Amino acid sequence: MDNDNDNDNGQRERGDVDSSQGSWLPAQWQHPAVLRLATGHHLRPIRESDLELDYSAVMGSRESLWATYGEPWGWPPAKMTVEQDREDLAYHEDEIAQHRSFNYAVFDENESELLGCVYIDPPEKPGADAEISWWVVDSQRGLPLEVCLDEAVPAWIAREWPFQQPRYIGRDLSWAEWMALPALEEQGR
Repeated sequence: MDNDNDNDNGQRERGDVDSSQGSWLPAQWQHPAVLRLATGHHLRPIRESDLELDYSAVMGSRESLWATYGEPWGWPPAKMTVEQDREDLAYHEDEIAQHRSFNYAVFDENESELLGCVYIDPPEKPGADAEISWWVVDSQRGLPLEVCLDEAVPAWIAREWPFQQPRYIGRDLSWAEWMALPALEEQGR
């Protein structure tokens, strides 16, 4: 694993939504506040105040997260500080409020543990109207929570989100296949 390409500021590197092209979501649409899972866990939009739980989850599973998100997003950097994570969470909270992008944290029933995240982003590549991915902490990989997310997230997106062609990166196509696609800008966006 090559960590020399780590993003030094701790924030995921992604394309911003080009507001000159119009919003990627209907103007009056409101994002869901929560998704309750059959396992007793739930998803809700992440907040800056989730810092302690998020930092522990991310850094505790950092190697596997880097294996997935390192090349496409430069995240999470090996030496991410608590302050960098705080800035990242504040950024996510703001982009959620403005409907630019969404990060839903996966919590246990009492919100004493953050166990993963679901990212719902505007498309960076052609052929989709949203790009969605998720992860769970290493201790939950292959267990009922991950299995439940694999079933519940696509059903939730189909039921409650206004997308016609969502792309599930890491599921519909590999991250390598996604990275090989041309950027929307290259397609005359």
